[in-house]
Formats: sequence, structure tokens, C-alpha cells
Amino acid sequence: MSVLSRSALESSPLADLHAIASELGIDGFRRLRKADLVDRIVAHQGGDDGESVAEATVDEAAAEPEARPRRRRGGRGRGKAADEAAVEAEAEEEAEEEEEAEAQVVAEELEAEADAEGDLVKVDDDAEHEAEEEERPARRARGGRGRNGRDRRDGRDGRDGDREEETSVEGVVELFANGSGFLRLTHPEPSDDDVYVSAAQVRRCELVSGDRVAGPVRRPRRSERYPSLVRVDTINGKPADEVAEGTPFDELPCTWPSERIALDGGDDPTLRAIEWLTPFGRGSRVTVTGAALAGKSDALRRIAAALSGRDELDVSVVLAGVRPEEAAEWAQDGPVEPIAAVHAGATGEAQAQAIERAVETAKRIAVRGGHAVLVIDGLDALTPAAARRTIAAARALVEGGSLTVIAASTLPVGGETTVVALDAALTGAGRFPALDLVRSGVLRPERLVGDEGAKAIAQARAEALDQRGT
Repeated sequence: MSVLSRSALESSPLADLHAIASELGIDGFRRLRKADLVDRIVAHQGGDDGESVAEATVDEAAAEPEARPRRRRGGRGRGKAADEAAVEAEAEEEAEEEEEAEAQVVAEELEAEADAEGDLVKVDDDAEHEAEEEERPARRARGGRGRNGRDRRDGRDGRDGDREEETSVEGVVELFANGSGFLRLTHPEPSDDDVYVSAAQVRRCELVSGDRVAGPVRRPRRSERYPSLVRVDTINGKPADEVAEGTPFDELPCTWPSERIALDGGDDPTLRAIEWLTPFGRGSRVTVTGAALAGKSDALRRIAAALSGRDELDVSVVLAGVRPEEAAEWAQDGPVEPIAAVHAGATGEAQAQAIERAVETAKRIAVRGGHAVLVIDGLDALTPAAARRTIAAARALVEGGSLTVIAASTLPVGGETTVVALDAALTGAGRFPALDLVRSGVLRPERLVGDEGAKAIAQARAEALDQRGT
């Protein structure tokens, strides 16, 4: 009988070696690598050169590829090309089985990692969990897809059921202080049909209140009351990808503020003094400074009241580190309802997070061409770096909108274009306006009030300085 040498075994396909090992009764041959399997076959024959492999075994191994496709595939009468493809597929499947033992531990670790990641995603955005799962189907070692790509969990694609329940809606975005929001289908009135929008979707698509958004939703699950937005397809009639891929706010070209924001102070001496002696415009970085009891919070309330009725301005207020009574006043009869209110007893980190969320929302408004004004009371609990970063966010974009930041602080934080300094002694004595013109200042005032106005400001400061010297 003809035999196979070691070299012939080494050159044989893995499927043929498996057939030979099966005929010889070698246990566990599918878990062996090819080189180890050749050694086991040679050792099982009792020689080093494989001189005892019978011709019947060789013939059966050669015939095995033709018999196996018919047994596994269940087809008959197929052409040669189809048989060759079946043999190749079978060899690939058996190669996978060969490595299964070694990959088991790694697969379990990947499964644990995928489950942990899925839990985190579900906490932040239950709707996004489906998209995350679609991107990593191969990471499921148990209960996932079989060899032929079928989902063994229920015999079908695990997400087809959810997709069948998706319906497309369109509505207006309304955001909350925590960064998430709702898609109001009957804007501005809320309804039970409103759709939840996660904070992750808001950040990724740079959504702001008032955006008209369209996209598919899924029905609420057991613990949910509202349906959830699966993805954002369009924003204000434009594809979401096109809007999100725009130039980041911090990379957009900016210029010095040149459009003065009128306060229309009327009989209010404080507003009149701020408007003409410490003016600011769209894109200005403004700090209202002064010692305790200098009237910083009151000045901010007056400024917010003067700006609240402007249709061209999107005014928002953040209270960070204020007295509880002040927060109650803003909420009850303030000119603008605060989008966030953190009392003085809160940590600096909590105050910084509230301010940062408001700044990001205002940035998105400016990028869309709007003119956002963010009033912050105040910055004292923030670190110097965080305070400067907040002030530095304000700017006038060359092509588009602007972001103006007006914040209260005991001292200037650095980077301001306008500093409104208040005198605690004048405020305590009831002498208004209580501006300290010596410590106040404006960069490039001529761009806001013209050359004559800039000269008037310089003259007023000089007179105040002379009075202080005497």
C-alpha cells in the first residue's frame, strides 16, 4: 500500500489531516495546530517518517472533501465550482474550531468589556445602545452570531425588531440644564408624544433650543415614559452630518466687537453710565467687578432686564454661587429665567460644570449665526484657569454670529475687553451710578462708540483720576 511521508503530511490541507486523524482515532485533533497534528499522526503510526499510513486512509481523505459538502450543505448535483467553494468554506470553519480553545479566554474578556461598555452607554443614552451594538457584533462570544452570521439568540438579526418599531418624526428641540432635552412635536406646548433626546446626541450634533430636528424614534421600554430619538437625520432642513462637520467654534476667525449693545437705560443711572462710559458690544468679554456688597448681582439683573426684550439677542442666565434668596428672586420675577442655578454652598466643580454647559450651548448658537449673550453670576468659585476659559469663549465671529459673556467677579480674571468696576462705598451710600471709572476700562472703544465717544470716555476717566488724587 502507498503511504504518506512527513513532507506529504505537512503539504496536505488541514481538512485532509483532520480526516486522517479521525481514521487513526486520535483524540482532540481539532484543537491541535497543524504542526502538532502532523507530529501526532507520525507518532501514532509508530515511526518518524509516516511509513504506515494506509492507502485506504489516503483515498478516504481525498474523497472526504466531496462527501462533506453534500452532508453539511444538503445539496446535490452542484457544479465543480460550487463544490470547491464548499470545501474552502469547510476548511475555514474547521480552522476556526482549531483556534477556539485558545480564543475562549480572550472572547470572554471581550464579552465582559462589551457588556460593561453597553451598560455605560445605556445610562447616558438608551437609544444609542442599539447603534453601539451594531458596530461590535463580533465581540459577543456567547449568545451572539453563529458561524454563518445568524444570531443564535432568537434566530434572526437581534435589531430587526427595534428597527421595525422605528417611526420618523420632526419637532423643535428644547434643552434642559443637564444637557439633554425633548423634541417637542407640538411646540411650544409639551405633549405625551414628545421624544427624548440624550445629552450625547445634543453634544454630537451640536443641538440648541429651537432647532427643528427630524429622525427616527423607538417606542419607550418598560422603565421609560417617552419614546427616544434613535438618531438625528436633519437639523433645520440640512443633513445632520453636514451641520456637525462644520468648523469648530474655537477655530472660526473672529474680530474686535464693533456693534455696540444698547442698554436703553432711561432713568436708570447705572445702566446709562455702563452704556456710555464702559460700553460693550456683540462678542465682548465683560466682567462686572467689585468687593462684596458693591452691587454686582443687582447690576447684572438690570443688564439682563435691558437685554431680555431684544429679538436679535438670545439671552441666557447662569447663577453660580449666588445666595439662595437671589436665586429665588430670579426664578420668581427675574427678567430672564436662569437655565441653571447653583447656590453658594455647592462645590466649585458643580458651579464650573453648570457654566461650561451654558457656554457650550451659547457657542452652538453663535456658530449657527445667532447672537448669544450669557450672563453669569458669578465666577469667584471657579479656578483662575476655568474663569479665564469662560471669559475667553466670548467673541465676534467674522462670518456669522457672536457670543457675549457678562460675568460678575470680585477681580478681573484676564482677557476682558470691558471691565465694569463698582465702588462698594458709593453703593453703600446710595450714590449712583456707583462706577469706579479709574478701575474700569474698555479695549478699542472707538469701534463701539466712535472716536468722539472714545475721547469722552478718556476725559471722564481722567477727571475721575484727578478727583481721586485730590
